Amino acid sequence: MSAELEAAFNSLLIGQVPAMWIKKSFPSLKPLGGYIADLMERLGWFTDWLNEGLPNMLWISRFHFTQGFLTGTKQNYARKYKIAIDLLDYDFEVLESVEAAEANPPQDGINVIGPYIEGCKWDHE
Repeated sequence: MSAELEAAFNSLLIGQVPAMWIKKSFPSLKPLGGYIADLMERLGWFTDWLNEGLPNMLWISRFHFTQGFLTGTKQNYARKYKIAIDLLDYDFEVLESVEAAEANPPQDGINVIGPYIEGCKWDHE
């Protein structure tokens, strides 16, 4: 067994995500059980996307490389309107609720939700 495989085995024994997995994976500080549960949820979400089409709300933090996804979104817009991608920039609008965003997908662009705590209210006063 190589040193890298032995290190992975030892990580699994103590319930940690092996370093060799993290090198190719989404960032996570969770222990092995939480990591696997998160991985399964992500895979289910992507499977639903493949089977049912683009969802009205995209959970941005589920992507391993979010910058690449956002660039791809910009490329789709640039191709649709035949505009050089270098001339485009992002514009953001904060919506009142997740339900409103899911019910009203934008004609151009995407609705995203990021790392947040459900039910959390921000105190702005």
